Amino acid sequence: MWCVPELNREYVERMENVLDLLARPLNPREPVLALDERPVQLLDSLRVGRTAKPGCVARRDYEYRRCGTANVFCIVEPLAGRHFTHATRNRKRGAFARALARIERAYPDARKIHLIVDNLNTHSERSLVLTFGELEGRRLWRRFAVTYTPKHGSWLNPAEIEVSLWSRECLGKRRVPYLVQLKHFTALWNRDADRRRRKISWSFKSADARSLFRYQVFTTPRSKH
Repeated sequence: MWCVPELNREYVERMENVLDLLARPLNPREPVLALDERPVQLLDSLRVGRTAKPGCVARRDYEYRRCGTANVFCIVEPLAGRHFTHATRNRKRGAFARALARIERAYPDARKIHLIVDNLNTHSERSLVLTFGELEGRRLWRRFAVTYTPKHGSWLNPAEIEVSLWSRECLGKRRVPYLVQLKHFTALWNRDADRRRRKISWSFKSADARSLFRYQVFTTPRSKH
């Protein structure tokens, strides 16, 4: 069941910052991307299943063996339909820093790369500095304008739609025991989504939020991008 968020000043300002950013028209010089992580449990079947054949559906045994965990960075540019979703061993600082480096390489001519993320502690300049060093880490961080969703406001992040698509279409009910396989399947899914330029149409605007949640606009200055 979805709950109405606590609409304090900080929540409203952050929410409208995100919504105003998503309302921007497509601009190759200032692309707007969204990033979210999805933990994955690596699983292997204990017994060989039965393959499908005429008159008999495929079956697999219900028992499985846990083979550790992994992570998938779900990254999308909603308006352009560009996708950078990929699997990693974990979601630690180094993995996040390398994900941003991957994004930057894809937009060499961008003046500023806008990135929507949640409030995970790894989503910070410190992650880049610890991974790439002081000079390169700060240089890379300055290439981005990071916009944080409100606390308990991850529903505002379009990357959650990317997470849902990947979970349903790529992982599904499949048991993946090894990270190398997860990387392979995820790369194939991302390549197809990117080739087809699958876009996310985000129609919820700040005006819709004011009407739905029935709050008045705060008069304090809001951040600009």
